[in-house]
Amino acid sequence: MTTERGSQLDRPESPAEHRLARSAAVILGLGVASIGLALGGTVASTAARGIVPYRRLVEGLLSTPTAVILFVGLGLGAVAIAWGFASYRLMPTKRSRERAVAGAVLGIQAVVVGLIILAFRSFGNPELFIKLFFNAGVLEGHLGAFVRGAVNTIVLAFTGEVGGIIVGLFLAMLAMSKRAVVRAPARVYINFFRGTPLIWQLSVFYFGFAIGLGIRPAVDVGPIQLSAPYTIAVIVFILNTGAYAAEVFRAGIQSIERGQLEAARSLGMSYPQAMRYAVIPQAVRRVIPPLMNEFVILIKDTSLVLILGLAVGELELYTTAREGYSDTFNASFFTAAAIGYLAITLPSIWAVNRLERRLRSGLVGVGA
Repeated sequence: MTTERGSQLDRPESPAEHRLARSAAVILGLGVASIGLALGGTVASTAARGIVPYRRLVEGLLSTPTAVILFVGLGLGAVAIAWGFASYRLMPTKRSRERAVAGAVLGIQAVVVGLIILAFRSFGNPELFIKLFFNAGVLEGHLGAFVRGAVNTIVLAFTGEVGGIIVGLFLAMLAMSKRAVVRAPARVYINFFRGTPLIWQLSVFYFGFAIGLGIRPAVDVGPIQLSAPYTIAVIVFILNTGAYAAEVFRAGIQSIERGQLEAARSLGMSYPQAMRYAVIPQAVRRVIPPLMNEFVILIKDTSLVLILGLAVGELELYTTAREGYSDTFNASFFTAAAIGYLAITLPSIWAVNRLERRLRSGLVGVGA
């Protein structure tokens, strides 16, 4: 009854309310069109003449069609802002009010983006900027190196994450022990690796152990051939991720109501059995999203291996870009590296968000 009444109240009834609801849809459309023109239209118009050589991008950005698109986007955005904020309080339904506000906010975004681009066209140095950061011509012949760098980035991050999860689960069990002599070493380990910078850990493990102590853990097993710096990078990523994963597991396990453990013990299970069959399976569902977030962070942290001097075939994305920049003094290599990182991390972030929503909906009542 309440739901039915609520749905009736959220529908326009009189002709005047219908007109206002339609105007809200128009405002939203204006907002979408304004941001689409100010951002997407500008990019499309700039790239319409081609991207190689870079001067075509410069000509596209400074062309009259691009200016017209920008001003139209600014105009539509201004209309959406004024109309949306002036009329949203008059809207008859919640849906129409949300549409009016959304259109106005999109208009604000369009105006901000459009003004920034206009200022850049008028007062900046578009030719020099595009030459140094969006010069696709200097990247010709380097596609293979970037693909190899992306593969090495994924391998380093994935290996570090999987190994870190194993180490972290073991540490979490030790850190939750009632015995101080068992708990203390785990806490020292976790606090040490969480409290020192990852770049410091890479430096000390490589220059300290590999060079100072003569320990060079190179791997040469069949087709798998890894230099000592690459192997040390993998080890450090595992140890570092293990410290963070331990805290994630500890929080996940302790979030399970203690009654779950007591119920398992009442069935005759030992403490390890109760943890294995009753508590940890529930905790794993809760720790998957934060562990995947750690994986995304680790993907970016792989750039720190540049201090180790990896072999050419072992370079990850950032070091690949740095090598290209050293040869040409053109920062377009860093732009390409950023695109590579986004190509790896954005799908991962999308997967994390989607998985988190699904798990959250399935966790209602767990531990109750």
